[in-house]
Amino acid sequence: MNIEEIEKIEEKYYANTFSRLPVAMSKGRGMYLYDVNDRRYLDMFAGIAVNSLGHCHPEIVSTIKKQSSLLMHTSNWLYTLPQLELIQSLSELTGLKKTFITNDGTEAVETAMKLARKTTNKKEIIATENAFHGRTMGALSLTWIEKYRKPFMPLIPHTKFVEYNNSAALKKSITQETAAIILEPIQGEAGIIIPDKDYLSEVREITQEKDVLLILDEVQTGFGRTGKMFAFQHSKIKPDILCLAKGLGGGFPIGATVFDCEDFEPGQHGGTFVGNPLASSVAKTVIDVITRENLPKNAEKIGNHLMDELAGMGMSVHGEGLMIGIKVEDGKKTVMDLIENGVLAIYSENTVRLLPPLIINKKHANEFLNIMDSINQ
Repeated sequence: MNIEEIEKIEEKYYANTFSRLPVAMSKGRGMYLYDVNDRRYLDMFAGIAVNSLGHCHPEIVSTIKKQSSLLMHTSNWLYTLPQLELIQSLSELTGLKKTFITNDGTEAVETAMKLARKTTNKKEIIATENAFHGRTMGALSLTWIEKYRKPFMPLIPHTKFVEYNNSAALKKSITQETAAIILEPIQGEAGIIIPDKDYLSEVREITQEKDVLLILDEVQTGFGRTGKMFAFQHSKIKPDILCLAKGLGGGFPIGATVFDCEDFEPGQHGGTFVGNPLASSVAKTVIDVITRENLPKNAEKIGNHLMDELAGMGMSVHGEGLMIGIKVEDGKKTVMDLIENGVLAIYSENTVRLLPPLIINKKHANEFLNIMDSINQ
């Protein structure tokens, strides 16, 4: 089946929600994906920072086989050991006390919003300009981009936006009704926007001074992506609430809200599939591999190599670890040129975004660099 036939089937049967790249995948191994014609592509965006261990990592596959043969779902009416093992690991990694497991990042943000309102008995949540926190009605209310918001107005009330990377403006925006501040340590969907070095610590100081909660959305930056297990660790702070997903599951759907604020009461929050044994087992395996193989350090090392080499080619590049943005004249055209040469990347406006699997090595990085150099001539 060719790509034109595939596009026609989707147009006829699937909701018109995705602007897809013109490639249809059939399998993946490690750093590579293969299309329906068995052409190989170097994966430099990992399902938008999801496939942290690459494709079909043997330990993930083994866990899925083992756990799926034992137990996949029972409902949260009952205890399961994989769920307990995962939440213990998340507390140890983050230094935060409690966890609610979700199915994805948007659910993690929705959970954080409810926790903030319950803990403070206040309604207002302040987000930042250019933020992306999800597309469900609550998370969308904290997402800046107008094209996502406008068709669904009115959204959740008592939300507002303040300039990113401006701690003075943030401080001024806080009122007696402010429950929490939510922000991304690095803005991903906006094109890899990195704040000043002291921004997060300044925000943490302000929120403590004003007695409001700090929610960090690390759905994209978490689990080694920036060279630390979590991006907040670069600033030597801790949030009150931490939203996680993407790299946690290594390709399997799961998210989490980890927190040090007031807890829910039974019945105030929940979900049919959240924390099921299969997803929990996979996430625990992903954490074990990332930790054992020190993949955050690899992200720092290979990320620096990529950025140094790209800068040496005369390109405008910025990033942290394996979260890299390359400024180009036409983001879409550059990504299409990369596809023609067997590399997969994504773009935000005129920024090409690189979010490769954390298992990338120098050989893979140089393969990408050679191709990027050739299309930049």
